[in-house]
Amino acid sequence: MGLVGFAVDAATYNLLVFFEWHGWSWRTLDGHGILFSHPLTAKIIAIAVATAVTYVGNRYWVFTGRRDDGHARHLVLYTVVNVAAIGLQLACLGFSRYVLGLDSPLADNVSGTLIGQIVAVVFRYWAYDTLVFRRHPSERGD
Repeated sequence: MGLVGFAVDAATYNLLVFFEWHGWSWRTLDGHGILFSHPLTAKIIAIAVATAVTYVGNRYWVFTGRRDDGHARHLVLYTVVNVAAIGLQLACLGFSRYVLGLDSPLADNVSGTLIGQIVAVVFRYWAYDTLVFRRHPSERGD
């Protein structure tokens, strides 16, 4: 699901920041889309869309064999973990944009999407496995 989340995040972010909708087609606007001046807002939207997609995949495919302690519990913990992961991605993008002064499509995609996603995916997988979709003691062999 990490690759799916990566693709959805990257596509959504790039559409919001670097492309503009004209009629029935997308076109670049010299690298300045509707949220170009608000990259952190665009990243939050992109991550929210990717999170919704990956929740379904993680819940019903990746961690499907785990005992269900309640759908509401999973959803709340999943949300908390993803808010923390969003902070990690925003920190990478914000550092690149506001500290290093880099605002090209390449810089945003390397810092916010590639590096930010790698850090966030590692954190998310660990948190999903240990906190959200954790194994019941009877499933661990304890």
